[in-house]
Parts: sequence; C-alpha cells; structure tokens
Amino acid sequence: MAFGQSAGPAASHRQVAELLGLLQNAGHADFKDARGPLGFNQRQAAGRFTADEAAELIDQLQEVEHQAAQHADTTVPAEPTSEAQTNVQAEAARSGMSDEARAEMERAVRTASTKSLVLEVRRRGWTVTKPKS
Repeated sequence: MAFGQSAGPAASHRQVAELLGLLQNAGHADFKDARGPLGFNQRQAAGRFTADEAAELIDQLQEVEHQAAQHADTTVPAEPTSEAQTNVQAEAARSGMSDEARAEMERAVRTASTKSLVLEVRRRGWTVTKPKS
C-alpha cells in the first residue's frame, strides 16, 4: 500500500453524507471539527473514509443518538428550569453526555471570558453582536 492511501474501497457519497449529518447532530461543524474529539486522522478529517470506517462510525454515532434519546425519554426535570437550562439539557441528551460532563461544561461556559466565548461562537460560523443595553 502506498503512503497515505486507505486500506479498502472508498465510502460512498451516501455514507459520507450520512456520517456528516450524524456528526452535525452530535454538535460538530464538520469532519475537521470532529478530528480531535473522535480521533480522526488527517485523511478522515478531509472527509475521506473507507467503506468499513464509515459504516463503523455511522453505527457508533447512531448508537450514541439512540442511547441519548432513551435517556431523554426517561429523565423528567425535578424542578422548573429556565429555557436556557432546558436547551443545554436537551443538547447534552442528544450528544450522549453524562450529568457530570454536562455540569463540567456548564461551569466552563459560566467561567469563560466573554471574549473567548465570542471567538468560539464565531469559529463555529455564528455572528455575534453586543447587546443594546
């Protein structure tokens, strides 16, 4: 096998599109955004997968979504929550995060500086403006 070549036939366009959709549902913008958290190599970060790699990743991501959906169905909030907290909890359920991981994420967001939050949101493709008050 030549350097940089994948072992096996390339994934179909349908597999790559489905994989991208699942990654976006999990909170990643694209393959490059998911490179670190999912351990993609450079070839995979560019969206090039073998058929076997794509099938395995699709199965894993669908299982995570399924578990998150089951967890979301069984959990009922103990007390009324704000809309923002409800949105964070729904996102955590979709991404398959544990309660401890979600709490750690909320602490990190609350303690982060406004500048770092703005930079991160802009990196993800959103537009940020200052409030009018």
